[in-house]
Amino acid sequence: MRNDPECRAALRLIRETIEIHCPPGVLPSEEVVNGLYGPGLMEEAEALAAAVVETVDRLTLRATAKPPAPSIKA
Repeated sequence: MRNDPECRAALRLIRETIEIHCPPGVLPSEEVVNGLYGPGLMEEAEALAAAVVETVDRLTLRATAKPPAPSIKA
C-alpha cells in the first residue's frame, strides 16, 4: 500500500469531494499537506480526516449559534 495507485486515486476522489462540498480552508493544498503531514498515503488520509472533522465542527457551531426561528403561532 506504500504508494498504491488505486489508493492514491481513491484519496484524490475524496479530496476533490471535500474541495467541492466543504467550506473553503478546511483542507490545505496537496503541497501544504506534504509539508505538514508528509507525502505518504496515510498522511493524505489524515489530512482528509482532519478536514471532515473541521467541516463538522464548523457546521455544528453554525447550527448551535443560530437562534431558533420565532413561532408563527400567536
